[in-house]
Amino acid sequence: MEDRFYATGRRKEAVAKVWLHPGNGKITVNKIDLTAYFGRPTTEMIVRRPFDMTETQAQFDVVATVLGGGKSGQAGALRLGISKALLVSNPDLRPVLKKAGFLTRDSREVERKKCGQPGARKRFQFSKR
Repeated sequence: MEDRFYATGRRKEAVAKVWLHPGNGKITVNKIDLTAYFGRPTTEMIVRRPFDMTETQAQFDVVATVLGGGKSGQAGALRLGISKALLVSNPDLRPVLKKAGFLTRDSREVERKKCGQPGARKRFQFSKR
């Protein structure tokens, strides 16, 4: 059996490269502890959800490199990467992760701004006269 399991997760503009290896549940993102990196309990909860669902909290240490996007997108990318790496480590976890929706990449992207208008959907006020 392998020592480390690798997977990639993506969300919005963020890309997370995730390595899982046997340990006691320590999560490191860009060489910084998870709590210090994200700073918000909600984003931390999003990242830890795959471990909670599969009941593997203290079995793996996570080392991740996250690039691009904002904190929310990075947390989503990290969650997908962790879920895919868990699947590589144990294929029997697939039904649990699939049911929770953790194996599906969230394909929503920011819509581009249209020319002559203030935003992607927003329009200047229409004047008949």
